[in-house]
Amino acid sequence: MHTLTHTRAAQATTPRSHGPVLETQADFNARVEGACAQACRAIAPAWPLDRAIAVNPHWERIGRPVREVAARMAVLGGIAVFPSRQHLQQAWAGGRIQPADLQEALTRQSSGLGAPEVIAALHQPLAVPSLPLLIDVLDDDPEGRARLSWRQAVTHQVSQVCAAYFDHHQADWQPERAGSLYAFWRDTVAHDHGVGVLMGLPDLGRGLAALPATREDAERWVLRRLGLPAEAWADYLEAVLLTVNGWASWCAYLGWEARQQGRGDAHLRDLLAIRLAWGALLLECRDDQAAQRAFAALQVEWECAAERLQQAEAALQVDELWQTAYEVGYQRDLARRLQAVAPLPADPAAPVEVQAAFCIDVRSEPLRRALEAAWPGVQTVGFAGFFGLPVAYTPLATEARRPQLPGLLAPALEVTEQIAPTVADFGAAGARLQAPARQQRLAQFARTERWGAGSRWPNAAFSSVEAVGAGYLGRLGQWLRPSAAARRSLDGEGLSPRYRPVCRPVLAGLDTNAKVDLAARVLHAMGVDRGLAPLVVLVGHGSQSANNAQAAALDCGACCGQTGEVNARALARLLNEAEVQAGLRARGLALPGDVAFVAALHNTTTDEIEAFDLDLLPAWGQARWARLATAWAQAGDQVRRERAPTLGLDPRTPHASLLDQLRRRANDGAQTRPEWGLTGNAAFLIAPRARSQGAVLDGRVFLHDYDAANDADGSVLELLMTAPMLVTHWINWQYHASTCDPQRLGSGNKLLHNVVGGRIGVFEGNGGDLRIGLARQSLHDGEHWRHEPLRLTTVIDAPAEAIERVIAAHAVVAQLLQHDWLHLWRFAEGGGFERYVRGRWEAVAA
Repeated sequence: MHTLTHTRAAQATTPRSHGPVLETQADFNARVEGACAQACRAIAPAWPLDRAIAVNPHWERIGRPVREVAARMAVLGGIAVFPSRQHLQQAWAGGRIQPADLQEALTRQSSGLGAPEVIAALHQPLAVPSLPLLIDVLDDDPEGRARLSWRQAVTHQVSQVCAAYFDHHQADWQPERAGSLYAFWRDTVAHDHGVGVLMGLPDLGRGLAALPATREDAERWVLRRLGLPAEAWADYLEAVLLTVNGWASWCAYLGWEARQQGRGDAHLRDLLAIRLAWGALLLECRDDQAAQRAFAALQVEWECAAERLQQAEAALQVDELWQTAYEVGYQRDLARRLQAVAPLPADPAAPVEVQAAFCIDVRSEPLRRALEAAWPGVQTVGFAGFFGLPVAYTPLATEARRPQLPGLLAPALEVTEQIAPTVADFGAAGARLQAPARQQRLAQFARTERWGAGSRWPNAAFSSVEAVGAGYLGRLGQWLRPSAAARRSLDGEGLSPRYRPVCRPVLAGLDTNAKVDLAARVLHAMGVDRGLAPLVVLVGHGSQSANNAQAAALDCGACCGQTGEVNARALARLLNEAEVQAGLRARGLALPGDVAFVAALHNTTTDEIEAFDLDLLPAWGQARWARLATAWAQAGDQVRRERAPTLGLDPRTPHASLLDQLRRRANDGAQTRPEWGLTGNAAFLIAPRARSQGAVLDGRVFLHDYDAANDADGSVLELLMTAPMLVTHWINWQYHASTCDPQRLGSGNKLLHNVVGGRIGVFEGNGGDLRIGLARQSLHDGEHWRHEPLRLTTVIDAPAEAIERVIAAHAVVAQLLQHDWLHLWRFAEGGGFERYVRGRWEAVAA
């Protein structure tokens, strides 16, 4: 060991702020534990591909102001939080940001900066200091040999180890994983003789001999050797995790899931120890004066860590101003559109014949507007897409258990599948039908297992054609020459045509009282408990695409990256039960004499509506649905024409031809942009539909219906501000982060994606870190960014006192507002708007 290292390690055992008093081993261990835990708490989870939901990658950092987080990310990880100055310069030059917007931002920030210097800074490169890691200062080959940088090589090696360790679905040959991730890595690196060659370290074995056997000892070993000031440990460790942020986010997800189940999880700590130990290994292998000088320089740099962070925060003041100016321009336009809405009469002449409850997803806004125009007798409602059902879903004849609710929540109820050709077949009468359907599906799965195993190999798409015959050629042909077929639900896979139409999701394990309680809560939260229409349609949503590893990211985030079909069908079934309707009437709910609930799905790729279980409706309900179907078709055609130019299609194309073109895009295995998803999202409106009805909001606003007059105790408002508002914030920041730093917080080029572990995530190419966030093709059309990275503006129609009570009761909501992670507005009593600023309301300038 180097003499310099001995000296620094000895200093590390002495607290710098307590003179010569020596620190005990127990105290040292406790400080290491605290620093490692703090670093791990900074990592936000990333959900797997089959449950892909949007996540704010800075979620665990919202306890700090957004500019402070931006400074930390820049200094510790080279990550951009605000839009690039080039992006903002284009917005300024193109008139998207107006001088009035900039002036408003300067007024809001009270920064002391003037417009001329802020405009001048926009044309200068951002200069932010950085702090190196041990691996960076050692990565200087004195012999000048060309090789992969050690940071790249270590990231690749750690990533490959994680891919092997966490893969339980893709590889047919599975490694032994009896121990921890750290133990698995230690064993792997000890037997992988190619690593030393790749890194230009033929003596790597010498360093491996010093590697501690446990994760805890590795953490302590490295931090002793580094000799950094203890107050910088947590920051250094966070910087280490940011070098493998993708895998760190996956491990954070495993920890999130474990906590929801009351368990602990050590994978993230293991990953930290692995990445930390690599630096010490390299130090063991570099026994030269240059390495000693570099090591000393590292310690000097980190003694100035606090100063570097302050310098970065000051430098980013300009970028935060421009971010605000960017948002002011959008907010001004949004306010103008909302204020232009004509007030509706208190007692509309036309009766409500149908209510259609849509997910709050921004893609539903254009369709709601078009449907209302097509049939004024339709009242649309915005509600969270999981329809208030905290459920997990288990398909027939499988052991899978799939969450169908926001990732913030844990499932409390179960939905299973039941074969029921008629209403009478639900319950015990349908039991006789379950067994043959189950056997048929299991047999089909057994026949297709060999096919599925072969298709997992990289060259199987072509090499297995000869083995399995023309059937595979047919599938390849469908993939390469896409048809105009409608969406087909994967939930029906393996079922024969005999059983597929009558296989229905049903809530399990609830007695009648529990069902009535659940139904009453859902209808109250939806805002329709004081006046139901005879026909109520529950409209979930899902996307349609082929050859798309990130397909779930286009489905319903409120349903944990699934379509809303299961939730809508299970709830419609529950609400149609005669016993439930009788119970609701007994509690005073004003149900019509005849009322029926229908589940439907909005295909956001083609803007088609698919209905479910219509055969269970009474004759009068089917007749009303038939009339509604005409309005659906007209509304869908209108929205398709609005969207066509954004997809490079001609909006003047005849109806059937345009629909066929969209279906072919959806079924095209080479199509990287089947739809634009939630691109452009910028605001969340919690208000009666009357506040926005008729306003053209361009598919950029989440719309959740809310009537304060029907919420005397504020419980519904509290629910909306602590669940849907957080979900929309997560969506907003995933798009924001993927646009501002597509390299570190986006998943790169979709054409290069390779799925890892069957469901874990994607590599861009064949290695590097696990990629998180959105692909570039989901945000950029090849020439321009389709998404504007704006922080969410939430606009609420509720008394100020009610909103303030929610803020005071929930620290997470207070942090989001206090630290500028989102904007909060309300409709003012005298007209116009007020915005919430540091605990008080300010009038928004007209």
